[in-house]
Amino acid sequence: MKNPEIKKIVLAYSGGLDTSVIVPWLIENYGCEVVCFTADVGQGEELDGLEQKALASGASQLVIHDMREEFAEEYLFRVLRAGATYERKYLLGTSMARPLIAKHQVEVAHEVGADAVAHGATGKGNDQVRFELTYTALDPRLKVIAPWREWDIRSREDAIHYARLHQVPVTATEKSIYSRDRNLWHLSHEGGPLEDPWLEPSEDMYLLTASPESAPDESEYVEITFNSGSPVSVNGESMPPGELVAALNKLGGTHGIGRADMVESRLVGMKSHGVYETPGGTILLAAHRELESLVLDKDILQFKDLVALKYAELVYNGMWFSPLKEALDAFVDSTQGPVTGVVRLKLYKGNIIPVGRKSPFSLYREDFATFGQEDVYDQSDAEGFIRLFGLPLQVRALNGLPVSGLNLAKPDYSRFKRD
Repeated sequence: MKNPEIKKIVLAYSGGLDTSVIVPWLIENYGCEVVCFTADVGQGEELDGLEQKALASGASQLVIHDMREEFAEEYLFRVLRAGATYERKYLLGTSMARPLIAKHQVEVAHEVGADAVAHGATGKGNDQVRFELTYTALDPRLKVIAPWREWDIRSREDAIHYARLHQVPVTATEKSIYSRDRNLWHLSHEGGPLEDPWLEPSEDMYLLTASPESAPDESEYVEITFNSGSPVSVNGESMPPGELVAALNKLGGTHGIGRADMVESRLVGMKSHGVYETPGGTILLAAHRELESLVLDKDILQFKDLVALKYAELVYNGMWFSPLKEALDAFVDSTQGPVTGVVRLKLYKGNIIPVGRKSPFSLYREDFATFGQEDVYDQSDAEGFIRLFGLPLQVRALNGLPVSGLNLAKPDYSRFKRD
């Protein structure tokens, strides 16, 4: 399998079982230098001891990029402003991280003079597509190596055996039951008991959120300030994007906010069952929607909902750097100028209850909405509006066309006269 044209590979490296095994496998099968690249997107303690582990696995070096602020500002907040949610529940945590990781991986490949890039995504999942579409968009000259599509390793047990055989330091055991992905936005859980969508997930599976039953008995208020669609402060305290998300993760997790148990449609054609914990993101999405309801008109809101569906699909499918995604970003950005203001939410046992919103660009006017004033709104004007708005229904009835679901005797409209 050795390819003389490949002299150096940059591997997207997490330090987990799969990527730890991939290092010696690449050296053994491609006979070239392997540089490990790790993206810090907020996975926390998972980065501890990573360089030592990479070198012990056979890598020539480990390159780490701290991408937490870029991840929050250019990826998380961009999707937040779009209001994008995949299949009604998934807030796209892993989907957003992969193109960012792949982008930096390509940059590292250029810096170290690599001929190829590699990843540890399986041939059944979505991540292989997200990584490889990004490689293609940013540098199609790089050779792409996906070991899971080439090697004979077919299970976690096989990988552990290979690691032991090649003296690769891994902490995984056959007893590990969940496949997890963690970053600044969320923690995902797949595999093990979750492969049966009828079974309720065990409470000890959750790591970021308290159960609603054990959450505090007292509600807690939080105020989030937005500037042109992006959150900038929590309870009046300005924070950098990454720090703001982390603070809301802690707050939301305490109150059992942000759990999503869902069966989703993978890009590769199969259904999968997973559980996501996204406490801060769930709070931010709720707050952003409340503010938009105050400052955006009906047509923009409705069309933006249509855009959000397509936007979520593009992100989920790995099309972050596609022309359509860029065009939709331009539309979303054009709507977000007035999305500036403050939203107050009440958090209680897994619930987010909006209790206040204000903005200098508010479209709400109390003098128009009140039932007690007549000087700005003449209620008699509504009669003509209703007649014109209902004209298609009137014509339908006069022409004797049937109304679905009704079996009524047809009236005699021959002497119809409008009062």
